Amino acid sequence: MPWTETCVMDLRVQLISDYLRGFSPTTLSTAYGVSRKTVYKWIERYRQNGVDGLKDQSRAPKHCPHRLDEDLVERIVRAKKQHLDWGPKKVLDLLRREYPDVAWPADSTGGDVLKRRGLVKKWRLRKGVPADNSPFADCHEANQSWSADFKGDFRLGNKQRCYPLTMSDNGSRYLLACRGLNTQRYDEVRPWFELTFREFGLPQSIRNDNGPPFASRSLGGLSRLSKWWIDLGIRAERIRPGRPQENGRHERMHRSLKDGVCKDPSYSMARQQERFDRFRVEYNELRSHEGLDRQTPASQYEPSQRAYPELILPPQYNSDVTVRRVRHNGEIKWKSQLLYVSELLAKEPIGLKQIDEHIWELRYRFHLLGMLNEKTMKVEPVTEWRSSTFDKKL
Repeated sequence: MPWTETCVMDLRVQLISDYLRGFSPTTLSTAYGVSRKTVYKWIERYRQNGVDGLKDQSRAPKHCPHRLDEDLVERIVRAKKQHLDWGPKKVLDLLRREYPDVAWPADSTGGDVLKRRGLVKKWRLRKGVPADNSPFADCHEANQSWSADFKGDFRLGNKQRCYPLTMSDNGSRYLLACRGLNTQRYDEVRPWFELTFREFGLPQSIRNDNGPPFASRSLGGLSRLSKWWIDLGIRAERIRPGRPQENGRHERMHRSLKDGVCKDPSYSMARQQERFDRFRVEYNELRSHEGLDRQTPASQYEPSQRAYPELILPPQYNSDVTVRRVRHNGEIKWKSQLLYVSELLAKEPIGLKQIDEHIWELRYRFHLLGMLNEKTMKVEPVTEWRSSTFDKKL
């Protein structure tokens, strides 16, 4: 009868025992229900290695021409341990840049190496809008659009709160600044923007969310910070509430920042800032980005040609624009009536341009504040005007 899996070793030993007693291979083949070739194989293995020769042998090839050299494996593993939050692609991109003469393996092979060593983290599948969504279609070049935000806040080891202020260039993904602050107040935030503007120049626009100090409930979403940007010639863009994907590139950087240096805070702000500085160097100069064809942000970014101005000129409007100066209490006088605009614009000139029979645009410099409806004599926010007056007109 054929051999069964549970006693195969015993049957091999019994076959050799019967062979040594004088039974021929043909007889053994019939008795054990195997081919004569199998009988001869086990007889030969017994002659060469005794009873140990009857054990199952590894089927792995003795030589694999594609097997990675152990030194390469250890170098890949070392690089991964230095950057635990990186995937195999970023690890191998770094090694290829630093050692271009070495024949590094494919990304998939590197991933297998790290997986065997238990260094690959399983990611939970995230459903949602991709990071490079339509709001970033115009971010092809450096300094066309920056993003700014706070990466939440957390408590340091000494119980002090840390508010990480971040600024990045959407075209190159270059992390311009990562600074731990004590508060989110305008007086503490503005100096770091000024320092960044002096170092890298001015962008065409800055995209941020609707929270302070970037925006407020004032007309046109103005805050002290965004008004200053507008005075510098920077467009202040705000994402829609509840739509963080509209700032997706910056949010993706925040996830790396959180995993890298925020989950285990340092004792003091000074030590935490040292970690922020190291992260920024790593993120800009070492870490590759698939959105940049596996290049680093530092290789793609160039400072802006628009230098930070030492003198801000007063607003200028075209001849077809009616100008009114905002009073100290935030009001303007229009056709013998006082209309509230914003105290943030006190003593500043704003422009009004008629676009319909009873509708006027209100702008501070190039920034659209809202719409003046002469029928109601109210200044309406742009969103309300579009959803009511404009739609009804159509």
